[in-house]
Amino acid sequence: MKITHVESIRVHVPAANPPFRWREGLAGSAPAGDGAVLRIGTDEGAEGIAFFSRPGAAVMLDDLVERVFRPELVGQDPLQREWLWHRMWELDRIHELPLPTLGLVDIALWDLAGRMNDQPTWQVLGGYRTSIPAYASTSTFGSIEEFLDVADQCLALGYHGIKLHAWGDARRDAELSVALREHVGDAVPLMYDGSAGFDLPDAIYLGRVLSDANYLWYEEPMREFSISAYARLARAVDVPLLVAETSDGAHMNSADFITSGAATFGVRAGTTLRGGITGAMRTAHLADAYRLRAEVHGSDIPNHHLCMAISNTTYYESLITSSTVTRERYVDENGLVHAPTEPGIALPAGLDYPAVLRPYIGEAA
Repeated sequence: MKITHVESIRVHVPAANPPFRWREGLAGSAPAGDGAVLRIGTDEGAEGIAFFSRPGAAVMLDDLVERVFRPELVGQDPLQREWLWHRMWELDRIHELPLPTLGLVDIALWDLAGRMNDQPTWQVLGGYRTSIPAYASTSTFGSIEEFLDVADQCLALGYHGIKLHAWGDARRDAELSVALREHVGDAVPLMYDGSAGFDLPDAIYLGRVLSDANYLWYEEPMREFSISAYARLARAVDVPLLVAETSDGAHMNSADFITSGAATFGVRAGTTLRGGITGAMRTAHLADAYRLRAEVHGSDIPNHHLCMAISNTTYYESLITSSTVTRERYVDENGLVHAPTEPGIALPAGLDYPAVLRPYIGEAA
């Protein structure tokens, strides 16, 4: 079997309604624009797809397909995913590929493998579970009172925990974190994500407050360029650190975070920023060897599959972007997310796909 065509197909992505943000100074939702789908086909009719929705996705993917992906992939065996994953990293050495694009080819090839085997991709990966609890991962709201109201709604809908994306002000965020713990009680798992808003002194200050409030993990308080800064943070606070979400290098950088002592809870292992499914699986197995967690980042469909395929992830991350909370479509009334059943990976729901992509939507339609 050989790859015969590689194409980028534009898909309109509507703006979030209402719009949301992550913290002060950091945008959240993107305006309406063109996303893209990478489609890889073969001489035997097997095909695979990967969805790309970052701002500027269509222009970016059009360029990469013409300049990098098509010349590299046409004529290759699509079942040699390991080889082609390594080739993407080799090409990155010259082209400096944007981090979210490094795994697109890999995701499309894993989708192809699932469709060829008439199995959902999580089962082709080996499969570990058929359901997982979801936590509510908030966007940033305007006041403590609004956050507490959102938390009440999330828990009433069955979510198993709450993660804060707060304001990026260490003192104000500390006040919110304590208020939320006092509001929900000791039994509810709470997490905090700093969206890289702090320097080391403020990260230590907030981390000590989170320790006292018994937060389950403390995620990305600083940019992930300085592993030594994270190692110093780990020595200064008791709250467990979840690290290596956005650092380049996938499992390679995750390994350095672990061996430095910075990953006291674990590392991030989502498909979007870890080099696709192959990179995320590498990261998960690396963390498991050190008896650490590999928490799956993000709620897109490839990460839905990843949650079902690895042993050392705790939750499915379900984004809450409105103060009027509704459950994500994959989360049931008990706060559980169940394994996909359609072959391959599928595409996200709610978009107006061109006719050529309708067969790939699966249960997300």
